[in-house]
Parts: sequence; C-alpha cells; structure tokens
Amino acid sequence: MPIPPARPPRLVGRVFRGSTAVAAGVLTPKQLRSSAWVRLRQDVYADAALPLTHRLMISAVGLTLPAGAGFTGRSAAVLWGVHDMAELGDPVEVVLPSGVRWNPAVGVRTTRALPGQELVHRGIWRCATRVDTAVDLIRRGDPDVAVETLDRLCVAGMVRLDEVRDAVARLPRFRGSAQARRAAELADGLAESPQETRLRLLFRRTGLPAPVAQFRVFDEEGFVARVDFAYPDLKIAVEYDGLWHGRRQAFLDDRRRLNRLAAAGWIVLHVTLEEMKRPDHLAARVLAMRAQRLSMINAR
Repeated sequence: MPIPPARPPRLVGRVFRGSTAVAAGVLTPKQLRSSAWVRLRQDVYADAALPLTHRLMISAVGLTLPAGAGFTGRSAAVLWGVHDMAELGDPVEVVLPSGVRWNPAVGVRTTRALPGQELVHRGIWRCATRVDTAVDLIRRGDPDVAVETLDRLCVAGMVRLDEVRDAVARLPRFRGSAQARRAAELADGLAESPQETRLRLLFRRTGLPAPVAQFRVFDEEGFVARVDFAYPDLKIAVEYDGLWHGRRQAFLDDRRRLNRLAAAGWIVLHVTLEEMKRPDHLAARVLAMRAQRLSMINAR
C-alpha cells in the first residue's frame, strides 16, 4: 500500500516558498515534489487541495515581490473582494515604486506607481486603494468596457461613483486620464451586467430619451418588479434578455412577474444581444413604442 505524501499541518492550506520549507526541515526536497503540493512559480508552492484561482496566484506572486511593490488593476480589485474581476489565466498586476527593477517572469504585468500614489494593506499584501484601483482599470482598454467595469465595481460595493468622479477630476494629464474622466461621466453605478451598461450607452448614442435605470414598479399589492430601464410616465419597461439557463421555478417566477407588470398596465420591451447589434432598428422600436403609448394616454 503506497505511503501518502507528507502534509505537515503548518503548510496545509498555505502558499509557501519551497526553499524556506526545506531549510526549516518541514519538508525534504523529495517530499516537496510529491502530489501534496503544486508548484505555482519558481520556488513557490501551494497545498494541492487549494483551488487554482487568480487569488491564489496573487499570493504566489506576493511572496516574491520586491520591497515597496504591491498589486493594482484587476488583481487589486480581487483583493478588495470583487473576486470575478480576474480569472486564473489573467496576469497578476503589480505596481512597482519608482526606480525599482524586477524581472517577474511570465504571468505578471508590471506598471509604475503614479506620482503620489498610495499603497495600503489588504490583508498581508499591499495594493492600490479602492479608488486608485478603479481609476487604473477605467483609464485603459476599450472605452465601453471601462464604463462597464466602473458600473460593476460600484454595484459590487468596492467604490462609490462620486468618489471616482472626484478622483478623476483631480487627475493630471497623462495617458488614459481623459478616458477615465469620460468613463466616470458615463457610468451610473447601477447596471448589474455589462450588457445593461451597453444598452444604456446605446440609448444615449442613438439620441433616445434617457430612461430610469433599475426602476422599481409597485401595484396595489406592493412591489412587483425591478426593471432594467423604464419610462415610468409611459409605463414602458426595457429589459436585456440573455440566454435562459434557469430552472423551472425561476422560469415560472419570471412569467408571474411579467404577468403582474402587464396587469399593472406596463409593457415590456425585451432586448437581445442580436438586437443590440442593430442600434438604429432598436431605437426605432423604442420610439414607436413611446409614440403608441403617448397616443393612448392622449386619447383618454
């Protein structure tokens, strides 16, 4: 019967430097190579029972950081609790202090700290502040994705939209500062999915009247539903419809919700991803629906 690999209690559930464990006599080099441990980076190992996540890779990189360095971007967002902001295959994002050179090997993206940028402790690691993390994320990449990201961070409770707007207003001129200000202006901090953000941006770009986001509908019995977007005066709801993967009970709950909206005098326009690829056609549908409702109201 094979002998199970050595698993010293002090290393169970941990990420650690292999050389340190061997030097302390906790493991032998042969035991370190057993199936009990997984090698994450050069001389960095973890308990093989731990799930491989971006958060685990942050800890692995953290053990090798030079003095004064910390985490930024998506990695900092993960440390601040927005765990789905980065996946296992995404590079760990590190911010280096001015003048520090470091060769991190693959799987790490480095940037330089901005003038006056502060790093704070989040657990045992140092990272950009909540607001600086948000600003870093929205100043680069696709402009629409930047707006989506800021909405996502606000809904997750990592930052408040007013804090970010104040921060970008104070930014000096540097690469991405204009985009950061624009993203903060266009975000509303309410959208619960990237497609909701894109739908709101589509409304704006096609010149449609601005709807109310995340509107709560009530009837005589009380709360009916919260809809993605609404024209409350016309009782029009606009909702993004993704692929349906729900259980039967969720399907029935959704139909009951739609029936109550209809009984309360609301009509619902369901928007799919394919329709969003034809913004002019979608805008025409919304305008036609608004005109129809206005004529009904005026005819009363």
